[in-house]
Amino acid sequence: MAGARRKPSSSGKYQGFFIDHQGKKKYFTGSTKRAETLRIARKLEDDHRQIRLGYREPKQTHFKHRDRSFTDTVSEYLDWGKHQGGRGGRPWSCHHESRKRRHLSLWAETLDLKVLGDLDNILPRVEATLRELADRGRSGKTLVNITEAIQSFCNWCVIRNYLSENPLAKLDKVDATPKDKYRALTIDEIHRLLEVAPEHLKLLYIIAMTTGLRAGELRSLARKHLDANNNGLWLDAGWTKSRKATFQPLPKQLVERLACFCDSGIVPLLYQRYFRKFTCPKDALLYVPSHPARTLDKDLITAGIPKCTEEGKVAFHALRTSFVTLAFEAGANHKEAQTLARHSTPELTANIYGRTRNERLVEVTDRVTDMVLLGEVGVNTVHETELDVTLDNDKSLRTKILTLQHKEWRRGDSNPLGRSRHIITEWQQKHNRNNTKSCNYRHLRNFTKHGF
Repeated sequence: MAGARRKPSSSGKYQGFFIDHQGKKKYFTGSTKRAETLRIARKLEDDHRQIRLGYREPKQTHFKHRDRSFTDTVSEYLDWGKHQGGRGGRPWSCHHESRKRRHLSLWAETLDLKVLGDLDNILPRVEATLRELADRGRSGKTLVNITEAIQSFCNWCVIRNYLSENPLAKLDKVDATPKDKYRALTIDEIHRLLEVAPEHLKLLYIIAMTTGLRAGELRSLARKHLDANNNGLWLDAGWTKSRKATFQPLPKQLVERLACFCDSGIVPLLYQRYFRKFTCPKDALLYVPSHPARTLDKDLITAGIPKCTEEGKVAFHALRTSFVTLAFEAGANHKEAQTLARHSTPELTANIYGRTRNERLVEVTDRVTDMVLLGEVGVNTVHETELDVTLDNDKSLRTKILTLQHKEWRRGDSNPLGRSRHIITEWQQKHNRNNTKSCNYRHLRNFTKHGF
């Protein structure tokens, strides 16, 4: 129902409201007179009622943008993302921006998108394209990334009134469950890998397994990020996945080793020889190959380490999985492992990256079996009593109750009835009473308060 506020705002104008054709309550700023603002609100509500009944076409502000070039709009969208499209208004990373550009170009070519008007009713064609890509063997995560590009672009256009609504709002979710999972390297496999790896790759593998940094984060490290005083690495928010600046501790010997490796000047020469297309940062700390997973595969073959087993596969990102698993095995609790892995939730650290080893499960099972069958580890819930404890010992009533019936008393037992039963028995023996129900609890309270 249309109406207006009883009191004007600080500007002296009244605020009006009405119900639009979609059934939503809309507010607007009227004039300095309440009666005039009320007439405007009723007029607007009547216009929207006619639209809802089908007597009038809704006003479509996006019609003037239907002939807008799709390529120009994508360029505007990417330019917006490079400046403030990330989390907290921060810019996109270079990798994210290039992936968005590549996927949107793929959609423009596949769906033949020339202008924004071509986005109407594209849902069936998008679903057909996703099915075709799935038949080619693309994983669910890849399909999610490809779909997210066009979906986020449509949402961005809706906010700026380039589109009336998102044509992909009802697109079903794609199953992104990974087909293969990463496994953690064993201690023996780690030693074998480090023995055969070249010196520059050996240091890369060590830092990856002692910090859990991803390939892109390792490639962004520079000499200025190395802190020799605090023994660790300072990670910038601009190139970390979480977009948060943090500190990653490192042993002192690794800090000194990294400093010597960077100061030797070999890192720029390695990039110049093996990865010329990449513009490495000034005073780069490590050399990361263009395809670290392929480089790791060659070293795995040389070391005789199987890439795929029943527990999962080994890739460069599996070094991060190894880091989290080793952190748990070293005694870190969930919060410490989450902080070291720079995860937002402990579930991600424990359930996605944390791994269990069969030999450790067998060891834990053996300990439990020893406890059950051999009794090597006693149960800590039963109070043991000394052999010389008798009823004649001069102890208070409460102490007698705790030690007299040690089989019935357990740690943490808060049952008041069990305790009262012992007290009632003692009281009956003292006063020659046999009927428990006839016991006067007022005398019982006095009895427990003053003792025998």
